Amino acid sequence: MKEDTATGGGGNEYNPNIPEHYLYGYREPLQRLMFDGKKMKRTVTRKTVDYNTPLIQHTLLRQYLRTERDFPVIQPHYSWMRDVLPPSALENVPSTSISTRFVHTSINKVRCPINCLAWTPEGRRLITGAASGELTLWNGFTFNFESIQQAHEDAVRSMIWTHNDNWLISADNRGVIKYWQASMTNVKAFPAHNESIRDLGISITDNKFASCSDDKLIKIWDFVRCEAESTLEGHGWDVKSISWHPFNSLLLSGGKDQHVKLWDTRTAKELQSLQAHTNTVHRVRWNRNGNWFITGSRDHLIKLFDLRTLKELTVYRGHKREITALAWHPVHEEMYASAGADGSILFWVAGHEDPIAETFNAHDSGVWDLAWHPLGHILASGSNDYTTKFWCRNRPGDSLKDKHNQSKGWEIEPSYEDPEFSYKGDHHSTQYVPPPPATTAASVAPPPVTPAAAWIPGQVAPTNIPGLTAHHPQGPIAPPPTNMPPQPQPQPLPQSIPPPQQQQPYAFQPPVSQYPPHPPPPTYYPPPPQPQQPFDPYTTGYPPMQFGQPPMGPPPSYRPPPMSQYPPPQQRNYQQSNWG
Repeated sequence: MKEDTATGGGGNEYNPNIPEHYLYGYREPLQRLMFDGKKMKRTVTRKTVDYNTPLIQHTLLRQYLRTERDFPVIQPHYSWMRDVLPPSALENVPSTSISTRFVHTSINKVRCPINCLAWTPEGRRLITGAASGELTLWNGFTFNFESIQQAHEDAVRSMIWTHNDNWLISADNRGVIKYWQASMTNVKAFPAHNESIRDLGISITDNKFASCSDDKLIKIWDFVRCEAESTLEGHGWDVKSISWHPFNSLLLSGGKDQHVKLWDTRTAKELQSLQAHTNTVHRVRWNRNGNWFITGSRDHLIKLFDLRTLKELTVYRGHKREITALAWHPVHEEMYASAGADGSILFWVAGHEDPIAETFNAHDSGVWDLAWHPLGHILASGSNDYTTKFWCRNRPGDSLKDKHNQSKGWEIEPSYEDPEFSYKGDHHSTQYVPPPPATTAASVAPPPVTPAAAWIPGQVAPTNIPGLTAHHPQGPIAPPPTNMPPQPQPQPLPQSIPPPQQQQPYAFQPPVSQYPPHPPPPTYYPPPPQPQQPFDPYTTGYPPMQFGQPPMGPPPSYRPPPMSQYPPPQQRNYQQSNWG
């Protein structure tokens, strides 16, 4: 991911009253910002998440790497960023697709809650449905605004794409359903329910789709004729969510009556009813394997069920408020994301009761919908705080120091001077440590000491040591009580004991008895003197070296003869030489 210095949303105009070192990036000259007498907006480098590089890397690797076990293991360093692979390359490693790194925030000009999200089938744009009835298209690479149109007269509640990627179905708060082409052209609109439509589901053949509403009804529609084929009645209150089976004619529904029901869409009969929660069921979603489905409720619980046994497999506890959104990962079968009314986003893996990642401060209000990118590397979230946020995978070497990556009980930048915090590990990770218990009357309180004073045994008065108490994580060091016995003082060694032999610092020396006996040193006979040879750098150079003799140089009294005594060098006839 490429970083930038701006948060998006347009350029920054030139202001001569702002100093240049306060501006982001390089300030262009004034003549470059003026065109035809008008001020032009400065070019802003936007944040982008480019998936082309991981896809190309995966395409090259799979030519000679047979299985994913042969792929290189990414190390936590920035130099490994170019070796990151897409989620489809590591289907059995869901931890590589945890999207907790904040990328961008997109806000409409008319601020209103974002109720539903839907990526285009090719993943180039994100479509958001707002409470104002507008459909907004955001770029999937740079996350900037592209287009907006008034799609419905009331709040858009749900959107879903057909499996052939040609049609988008949307429903609003007035019970109206509309068909849209891929070019966002409205083709058909018809009333479906008398009250607000909460959710939509479509069959694998794209010939039928279902809608649920606050009027307690679920309707099965013919996509071509736009007519209701059957009506499913059985819920005693509002139906909040439905989900069509990935490849069968089974429909799953959950409502305000705390029941989760399983329907046969061919016969319009109820097959099973489960009272899985103690409050309203907000979301139900099938897994793409067709055997699992999850439910999220207002009782702060998420439950995983198996269709073959219709029994509860796992209960997930981690949200502090009701569950408002659930989304299975498009690549990793066992991984899904959930969102709550407190603005938190949690990531789970089937079979593990604890979340594998948490983002507690994702939004300032409830998150209404989550949508994974078709490749699975970006997660989009729409919230009641009028914003749409994009989240991507963390890069190798990221310190996880931003506020969105902090887990429960961890702070960002604590102080050494605060006695309630203690550093564990490196300086990037800080764990909250509760303060020590207060002293009771029975405990002995030490005498007061100045903040910059530290007590050293053997000293009468406190000694000021800068840096020892001011930055100590446990606060100033108090002296011992005054009734303690005097500290032992060093005494001089008696004359009969020899002083210890001085040793090298940080060097281990075993006792003398552990050393092996040394052999006697060999007798050294110096080599016989060699006669001094004359030194002539123009003819022979240095004389050959003898064993045991240092290299010889010119004698101190030697002076080279004048150049006139040497014969002149041989002249070469350059005109007659053949250089060819």
